[in-house]
Amino acid sequence: MTAQIQTKTTMEIPTETLFEEELTTITGYQLPSRQIQWLNHNGWQYVLTGARRPIVGRVYARLKLAGIRPNATNAVAETWTLDLARVG
Repeated sequence: MTAQIQTKTTMEIPTETLFEEELTTITGYQLPSRQIQWLNHNGWQYVLTGARRPIVGRVYARLKLAGIRPNATNAVAETWTLDLARVG
């Protein structure tokens, strides 16, 4: 019998917040209490769920990891429009 390899063909769209696995990778901790300690120590902003799990926004995390201090101006996704004025 030949083993069949299945590949994942669907592309997942990231959520607005980090997945638990991503937060574990960033903080190095699986326990929410330790993640909260790490986030506080490193100056990250987060909100807590009713179960006291930290939630971090995806855009915020990308800016922090890039060494950019997130603020109201740069934390908003930039909108753009298609400008065909120069197309000849």
